[in-house]
Amino acid sequence: MLERRQLPRSRVYYGGLVAFNARNSTLACVVRNFSKHGAKIEFENSAMIPDRVDFEIERRGLSCRAHLVWRDHNAAGLVFSDVQNTVQETSDVIPLDLARKLRATERANRRLQSRLDQLLSEL
Repeated sequence: MLERRQLPRSRVYYGGLVAFNARNSTLACVVRNFSKHGAKIEFENSAMIPDRVDFEIERRGLSCRAHLVWRDHNAAGLVFSDVQNTVQETSDVIPLDLARKLRATERANRRLQSRLDQLLSEL
């Protein structure tokens, strides 16, 4: 098989997380090899995930957008969308837990705004 990677990948055994569907759907995975350009991930059972996902490795403080380059029954190859900002933590990369908190806060805000509109209409 022809090696097309620009950088070699290190063998690792990290826990990872793939998020999609506006981060409403998540899937745990195992990261088997890793570089600043991409990673090979494995799933417990075969999974249907879209071509573009949010990818997180909590242990490395990594949270970024990724594109599936290949997929197999229980594995997939990812290339990171923003190569410059994948390994270094930057202000424009939002960790998955903060994105979830933001989404929950926005939902609560919409419910409160709806309730406020309802109370104001009764006056």
